[in-house]
Amino acid sequence: MPKRVTRRRQGGRYHNFPAARSGAERSLPAGSLPCQGGGGGLHSASGKPPTSPSPRPAMYSLLSACTCLCLHFLLLCFQVQMFVAEENVDFRIHVENQTRARDDVSRKQLRLYQLYSRTSGKHIQVLGRRISAKGEDGDKYAQLLVETDTFGSQVRIKGKETDFYLCMNRKGKLVGKPDGTSKECVFIEKVLENNYTALMSAKYSGWYVGFTKKGRPRKGPKTRENQQDVHFMKRYPKGQVEIQKPFKYTTVTKRTKRIRPTNPS
Repeated sequence: MPKRVTRRRQGGRYHNFPAARSGAERSLPAGSLPCQGGGGGLHSASGKPPTSPSPRPAMYSLLSACTCLCLHFLLLCFQVQMFVAEENVDFRIHVENQTRARDDVSRKQLRLYQLYSRTSGKHIQVLGRRISAKGEDGDKYAQLLVETDTFGSQVRIKGKETDFYLCMNRKGKLVGKPDGTSKECVFIEKVLENNYTALMSAKYSGWYVGFTKKGRPRKGPKTRENQQDVHFMKRYPKGQVEIQKPFKYTTVTKRTKRIRPTNPS
């Protein structure tokens, strides 16, 4: 194939220069031209195909493999950092936030027991709107129905005989209320190191249910967790057991017959 030349005027004379190659020709390797006719691919100036492949595809595959290895290494380092960060996470804040939330979906657990006061030596009584700790073992006013409110040991305490709830008002005074939906009637059970139980108000943090030696209620601002006035022990009434029945699991096998609902007709 003849080479294309161009004539340019330089210094008053015309000179022959090789023509500039097109974009397709620039991309070809040196000494090769596009094939003519119906054949495809690249051919050298002699008309024969190149004997050895171009080194560029091998270089590209090597670069892509190195890139994949680098990305995999970076991803592995990121996962290791996330694992180390998760080990150092303090979940106490998350647990506290979850225990403060109400649990209106789960089944309420109802328990029946008495609360023995460590100072008065008697049991808490819910006498309508009046609260005391002068009840004897087995007294009908000392029997309390304790209903779970959340997963965080929050409970509502109601007198079985009077249907009044044990509550603490904004002044820290223990009173009985017929409606226990207010948060003033919610208490947090705390099991202490001496195996006694303390009841802290869920609304007024740091205020506890407490009684004097004579069985009179103490105000919440004057109570502390380490005081004996706020220490109680759970006791079941004489001759009675817990009214909450344990769960029974039924084993289902392939031979178990299915009970189909009967038609109303």
